[in-house]
Amino acid sequence: VQLQASGGGLVQPGGSLRLACAASGFRPDYYYGIGWFRQAPGKEREGVACVGSSDGIKYYPDSVKGRFTIGRDNAKNTVYLQMNSLKPEDTAVYYCAVADYGCRNVYDYWGQGTQVTVSS
Repeated sequence: VQLQASGGGLVQPGGSLRLACAASGFRPDYYYGIGWFRQAPGKEREGVACVGSSDGIKYYPDSVKGRFTIGRDNAKNTVYLQMNSLKPEDTAVYYCAVADYGCRNVYDYWGQGTQVTVSS
């Protein structure tokens, strides 16, 4: 499994960004969860969204619920993270990752990070 994240940048508070994660290398019968994580300097890594490949169930922590939306374009094998109403505390390096058998398992595959900076 290979993952390529993109779409980070500098945005003002209250603004929006959309991250993309291009995925490849999946077996046809592979059931997985694909998620977004973030890590700010001096802080632990935090999961911010995930979607299951077969059931489409989405997970969000309270810190981003209502502001972030994860979506899929199966034709392009790409997962998106739409981030609205961004806050300075959303500043972090964002990573996409894949876990076997769904969102609540160990994430074994990681893409490179993309920097998101929320600042005026």
